Amino acid sequence: MSVDSYARFLPEAYTDGWTPPVSTWWPWQGRSVQIARAAVPDARLRVMVIHGGGGYSGALWPLASVAAGDGVEVLAPDLPLYGDTVDPDPAGVRYADWVALLCDLVQAERAADPRPLILFGASMGGMLAYEAAARTGQVAAVVATCLLDMSDPAARAAATRFAWLGRPAPALLRALEPVLGRVRLPIRWLADMAAMSTDPRLSRLCASDPRGGGARVPLGFLADWMTYAHTAPEDYTGAPVTLVAPAADAWTPPELSIRFLQRISAPTEVVMLEGCGHFPVEEPGLTQMRDALTQVAARVAPR
Repeated sequence: MSVDSYARFLPEAYTDGWTPPVSTWWPWQGRSVQIARAAVPDARLRVMVIHGGGGYSGALWPLASVAAGDGVEVLAPDLPLYGDTVDPDPAGVRYADWVALLCDLVQAERAADPRPLILFGASMGGMLAYEAAARTGQVAAVVATCLLDMSDPAARAAATRFAWLGRPAPALLRALEPVLGRVRLPIRWLADMAAMSTDPRLSRLCASDPRGGGARVPLGFLADWMTYAHTAPEDYTGAPVTLVAPAADAWTPPELSIRFLQRISAPTEVVMLEGCGHFPVEEPGLTQMRDALTQVAARVAPR
């Protein structure tokens, strides 16, 4: 699917307001990681967009470009299994690889460019942004649409296609991993992709995109995700965290993310995106998200 396929779901006022990406490549531990970029040499700061399960840079690019606003440099990596990133052993990809890749990428980007870096995490990418900020200490701010803590049984129930399966999922997946960990299944079999958007057409696009929700994920990845020990929010010493929570999210209810956010020891903020589903493209929420990012940027890099 093309970037334009997702751009057409933006409100009419924004359909011509996003900047097309340029593909670049970054070698990492035997992988060739695709990073979409829109270089703005005179921008005061940069925003790294982090996708979640079923997403990739191309799917999020129009939304991210609009949300970041003018005069901000944007980059968005494709994590292994998704987008155009090439992994020699997709069956061996684990959630910990995603965390390690993002931490290394943040450090590499900061070493190459001293401008402040904001991490914008969508869906599962919210916890990835949080963790990368905690581990690297190189991030100026975190903005996330979702902070789904898999140690919370209610969060696991929301994340899986069948809520009853979410609670025993960690133990079940760990038991299966030694034998079936490399077996890859379509993510749409395991997650409720129909709840991706309030627009069924966008949900179907996400679920059928072979680089996104149509991709296959190893059971070992899911086992690792469900049991990964994220930095405890009470011990978090990273950048301020702003939750831009889609108010009409039928997949991962905002209260689950707010519950985690309230435990974070660093400064936090909640912005509810009115009318937005899990993939937030609706108004007035999209404008509210753009305003929130503008305010975060002003705090990070005042004019």
